Amino acid sequence: MLTHPSTRTVPDGIRGKSLIALSVVVAFWALIMVDEMVISISLAGIGQALEMSQTQLSWVVNAYLLPYGGLLLLGGRAGDILGKRRVFVAGVAFYTAGCLVRAIAPDAWLVIAARGAQGVGAALATPCVLALIVSMFEEGPLRRRAISAYTIAGGAGAAVGLMLVGLLGTISSWRVVLLPSAVFGLVLLVLGPMVIEETPRRPGRFDFAGALSATLGVVAIVYGLTTSQGGDWLNGWVIGSVVAGLVLLALFVLISRRARQPLLDLGLFTDRSRVGAYLVLMITPGAQIGLFFYLSQYFQIVLGYSTLTTAFAFLAVSVGMTGAASLAVRLEPRIGGRMVVLIGAVLLLISNAWLLRMDIGDGYWTGVLPSLVLVGAGVAMAIIPAFSRATSGVESEDAGAASSVVSMVQNVGSSLALAVIVVIATAASTRATEHPPAGLSKAALDGYVFSQGMQATFLTGAGFAVAALLAALLIGRSRTS
Repeated sequence: MLTHPSTRTVPDGIRGKSLIALSVVVAFWALIMVDEMVISISLAGIGQALEMSQTQLSWVVNAYLLPYGGLLLLGGRAGDILGKRRVFVAGVAFYTAGCLVRAIAPDAWLVIAARGAQGVGAALATPCVLALIVSMFEEGPLRRRAISAYTIAGGAGAAVGLMLVGLLGTISSWRVVLLPSAVFGLVLLVLGPMVIEETPRRPGRFDFAGALSATLGVVAIVYGLTTSQGGDWLNGWVIGSVVAGLVLLALFVLISRRARQPLLDLGLFTDRSRVGAYLVLMITPGAQIGLFFYLSQYFQIVLGYSTLTTAFAFLAVSVGMTGAASLAVRLEPRIGGRMVVLIGAVLLLISNAWLLRMDIGDGYWTGVLPSLVLVGAGVAMAIIPAFSRATSGVESEDAGAASSVVSMVQNVGSSLALAVIVVIATAASTRATEHPPAGLSKAALDGYVFSQGMQATFLTGAGFAVAALLAALLIGRSRTS
């Protein structure tokens, strides 16, 4: 059920038990970001040590992504019915168990199974992170600060993951690199029940028909998008999976309209501002994913950075994100969420445009650093007000389902953006390989092909930033007190 935003006066800061509980909740989101960086960089070492085939390596990724994307809606509604703290802790338990088993697994298939457990845990706990924030803090300054902390935790987690691999990867095996995630998860598993208060439950039962259609639909779409990242959009599995997913989601809508207690309140999508916020959250990843993908290669291949130095280079993103998050919290009640999102989208556009002028061999301080600060600032300015608007007017009893939509659109948006960027960058690199300028040496040709793929990626990122800017126009002008 939706409610009108509260205008009650609230304290200026988050203190005491609320601060401790918030720290534990957002720390899990940081853990997910840490582990994503760790697993992506360690994947080659894991595959080599366990003699994995290319198919098995792809399933190390897919075994996590499919249950994570597919079970988000179910995880969110489970939090509403069974209790958000209970489901959050259960999710942390699944995720931590997966982290531990993965680190000690003797063979490839146990690693894949452990990654599946991580995906289930993330799907249960992630929507409860935002839902607990909505439940703990009434709409207004405190919730905006809490959402700001959530955003910063995600950016910091990615940087910490890079540094972790850089520090441990040079002195230890891949198993040691993977263990800190399990240890941190165990700490959260102990602290969660101690510091997080249980939230009011929504009386009712699960809409199993809706849950099944939604889960299979999202899984099919995510599978199709991840499969298409090889660049083959016309593959029968890709087309069939995406079409089947869309059909199943349409069935989910029909089921939800008739169900007495639907998995998701479709009334969430009747609010134009909320839909605009969802679109911003779905599109924004496309303005940054390609940047991280290509710049990590640029740092290590062109500039010769180690993994640890690359991690420190990306800290500029966290600096920009932290400063802009604080600014977004102060600006939103003064100029309105839509204007803050528009500023963020413009910063993302400038960031990608800045990199378009970069040449192979440009240094870090003048060639890349300004863009990294801008992308961090742009992400924070765009998604903090979008998060606030997406969860505005939602009662605590429905916060899990509402938050699961936020997590789902980000998940699908990230998969779609990466698929689009890979296709465009691959096409640009192929064209450069087939029609290079005359007289290039082998080394010069490699640099030219790489630069063409990189330029296409940044141009696509700029396109996503423009799309986010247009989506932001759907968000209402209202200011929150």
